Amino acid sequence: MDSTKRINRLKEFMKDQSISAVFVFNPDHQFYLTNFKALIYSRPIIFHLQEKTAMIVPGLEETHALEHSHVDDVLVYFEHPGAGRDETSHIEHIRALVKQNPDSSKIGVDLAFIPGEVLLYLQESGYQVVDIGQFIYQMRFIKDEEEIHMLELAGQLVNLAVSKSLAQIQAGITEMEIDAAGNAALFEATAAKYPDSVIDIVVMSPSGLKRSIMPHVFSNTRKIEAGDVIIHSRQVGLNGYRAELERTVIVGKPTFEQEKAFQAAIEAQQRAIDFIKPGVKFSEVDSVARQVFEKAGLEKYAIHRTGHGIGASAHEQPFLRYDHHDVVEEGMAFSIEPGIYIPGVGGFRHSDTVLITPDGCRLITEYPRDMESLLF
Repeated sequence: MDSTKRINRLKEFMKDQSISAVFVFNPDHQFYLTNFKALIYSRPIIFHLQEKTAMIVPGLEETHALEHSHVDDVLVYFEHPGAGRDETSHIEHIRALVKQNPDSSKIGVDLAFIPGEVLLYLQESGYQVVDIGQFIYQMRFIKDEEEIHMLELAGQLVNLAVSKSLAQIQAGITEMEIDAAGNAALFEATAAKYPDSVIDIVVMSPSGLKRSIMPHVFSNTRKIEAGDVIIHSRQVGLNGYRAELERTVIVGKPTFEQEKAFQAAIEAQQRAIDFIKPGVKFSEVDSVARQVFEKAGLEKYAIHRTGHGIGASAHEQPFLRYDHHDVVEEGMAFSIEPGIYIPGVGGFRHSDTVLITPDGCRLITEYPRDMESLLF
């Protein structure tokens, strides 16, 4: 990743807005800017930019940060005795860095992620605090060649995992066992193809008429029964970049209501995929999918947006929703996933990851979407 280019863009923005320093708390923003991503539990990690770049990390992440972060300095705070240094909190480093700025200067932070106590400290210390989080999101909207390549590789992995999971579906198997089949294939393929790589997985297979109408619910030990609707939902991230693929399946013969809903969900997604291209509004993509549900009399069950950006985050801006009126641009990446959730009938949602091309989009996820291929 070209972190230098990204840092320079952020510096240009800071100069234009008269911002003297920046603190970034969003882990995915940090990864985008520095290539550093760590598991964050109770120990804050902060990126700082002034003339130089720095990561503020706890002691147990020092070696990790020195190895992987593309920054000038790694500033460490410690929670164990005998460290040979006095800093025991990230706040101490923040205070020291803030003192390098004039009292009346403007400091940029990602307001959606900064802890309240840090925000209050900056404001009470006399600094004007402004949001730079949205600008970083906008930087992330358009994927560069390396990001597109990583998304394509993640797409290949998620294709494999979904195909292996769905092949296991039958009455008597549990939701967790469905997920496990794809996970096993992922681990084997990643170890063989991508040495020293990291994958992260989000997968769920809510089944039955009650569970499939909850769009985000963890898989459990429920056993699949004849007549079940299942939404198998999966994301795979390879070295920090993610692709998403979801399919609805039915075990056995669908009822009339299920067939109607299933066909509407398939058509809504296809309309959105066919429509999306540079120059159309995010809200217009949502509208063409929603019109299919309206025509079928099912619009009240379409309870979420048609899609979301995807890349370093599982869900990221921009969003394909009714009240977002900016336009699609070449190089953006989206998950296209209109869905409906009907009590007593089931949930129905397909999702595919697309890259925006000069005249439309290109799918990087592949699995049959027609209903006949998804009856088990």
